[in-house]
Amino acid sequence: MEKGSLQIHSENILPIIKKWLYSDRDIFVRELVSNSCDAIQKTRLLRDKGEVECNDQDFRIDVRIDQEKKTLTFSDNGIGMDAEEVKKYIAQIAFSGAEEFVSKYQSNNELDQMIGHFGLGFYSSYMVADRVEVDTLSYQSNAQPVLWSCDGSSDYEIVEGTRKERGTDIILHVGEEHDECLNSHYVEKILRHYCSYLPYPIYLDGKLINTHPPLWIKAPSECSEQDYLKFYQHLYPSDEAPLFWVHLNVDYPFRLKGILYFPKIRHNYDMEKSNVSLYCNRVFVSDSCKDIIPNYLMMLKGVIDSPDIPLNVSRSYLQVDRTVRQLSGHISKKVADSLSALYKTDRSRFIAGWADAGSVVKLGILEDEKFYEKAKDFLIWKDTDSNWMTVEEYLEANRHLTKDKVFYTIDEKHGGAVLKIFRDKGIQVLCANSPFDPYVMQNLEKKLSPVHFQRIDAEVHEDIVDKSREKTILDAEGKTEAVQMADLFRAYLNDQNVDVEAKSLASDSLPAMITMDEQQRRMRDYFLRLNPEERGGQQSLFGKKTLIINTNNPLINAISRLEKKNPELAKGLSWEVYHLALLSHREMDHHDLQEFVERTSHLLEALTQEAVGQFE
Repeated sequence: MEKGSLQIHSENILPIIKKWLYSDRDIFVRELVSNSCDAIQKTRLLRDKGEVECNDQDFRIDVRIDQEKKTLTFSDNGIGMDAEEVKKYIAQIAFSGAEEFVSKYQSNNELDQMIGHFGLGFYSSYMVADRVEVDTLSYQSNAQPVLWSCDGSSDYEIVEGTRKERGTDIILHVGEEHDECLNSHYVEKILRHYCSYLPYPIYLDGKLINTHPPLWIKAPSECSEQDYLKFYQHLYPSDEAPLFWVHLNVDYPFRLKGILYFPKIRHNYDMEKSNVSLYCNRVFVSDSCKDIIPNYLMMLKGVIDSPDIPLNVSRSYLQVDRTVRQLSGHISKKVADSLSALYKTDRSRFIAGWADAGSVVKLGILEDEKFYEKAKDFLIWKDTDSNWMTVEEYLEANRHLTKDKVFYTIDEKHGGAVLKIFRDKGIQVLCANSPFDPYVMQNLEKKLSPVHFQRIDAEVHEDIVDKSREKTILDAEGKTEAVQMADLFRAYLNDQNVDVEAKSLASDSLPAMITMDEQQRRMRDYFLRLNPEERGGQQSLFGKKTLIINTNNPLINAISRLEKKNPELAKGLSWEVYHLALLSHREMDHHDLQEFVERTSHLLEALTQEAVGQFE
């Protein structure tokens, strides 16, 4: 048996780092500024232990562009290095000075956390530089400045440096193919993207870059409503003010801070796109938090920051593990708790934002059982009189009339005559016009059995029938007048997908209404959502309708009497009643619209001629 050690050659490693480690070349700016922040952070820790004299207000990071020399310099007044430290931390690839320092000067203060972890960030500079120099002077007394230089090969040289004060200059000699890195606007854009919230002032050729402090690092008790609104405007300048927000501030079992905003949803909103930015120790990592934010919270906007989030080596994306799943669950719980508190303490504000936030709640109920347990208490519905209530509150107010049924309509502006009957009987009707409502109702039916949701036109409820005026007189064949009316309309329509029933409705003003079995309609609507182009075919398969004609309505009675005198006119009016009912319930197929318009025109013409003839 033979044993050996892996041979790692820097001439092979550096090209890999240069070409493949980082997916985005601009990340070199983030990495070098982060290193400068760590150097300053180390200085603060040493000062707190009495080993360095310095003031917080003196700390700064400067980025300078020299067009003539074609250099881009990152300068800090942090801890600096001596020759041995340069050999150790710069010349040894993947040796993390941050980790070694933390192990030596352990601090539990969150503000003392280091950004670097892997010891590779410095080498990202070779993605744009042909040669890199490090001019540094250690904080230690009697230290000598050191200048390290390397052209990206495995060879480097160290000579005496020129630095006069504690700190480090990293000078990038930018390659010709990367001239844009010498453009101040380009560099400023990168700095603002990645480094806007770092804890020390960053200057680009004397211009301060990070002018907005990260609001999420403050305790919620220290933030005013105006603070949250200003920060949102800073993040999303073109957006309207958010509805409300959730401030995350967790220390155990993981560290997590952030602010999640409920925005007003626009028509072109993409439910699949994450709008929450991910930060690690205030350094921008990604504009997508899809692995941390549950799917139903994707519409939220804002920031999440956690040093415990597992990142890949290049700090470009998440590595999903148990911590990420815990974070996701906690965020969901925190959102639900915050919405519940708002509903209890400021219901008017909660209701005002429900048009947008309701989609989040309904999706959460469908996707997450734990979320449902909290959200069921603030899952509210508006009735047709603009009163807001939960399903439990609806049942409590209406159970003496509806038993375990919850009546709803998809559009309070249509089917007004049917709604009026329910109103006159004192039965509340909920509005359910969200695309998620059918699924939410089906989900609630399983959890609240025997509660059942029913659209007002699913059937003729017994409470909207006036039994005292039912037409029960029998003719010679033993048929009631109501049955005769139904037979007449059925013969005129002659449509196998339409049944006809005659009912004594409580309101005389409604000629007819369309009903369809609740489950049939749900199945029909489900298939139509999958393929709207198949509307006609799906209706014939799943959408058998029933035309309910009102035996107390003058028009229906007139058509019945007209049958013997003018059967053609009676037939035309029967179709008119049917089509008007379809329109009222938003059930008319577009293929029937032209026929309806033409028939209406002919009927009006015939009725007008008859009326004129009576006066001549």
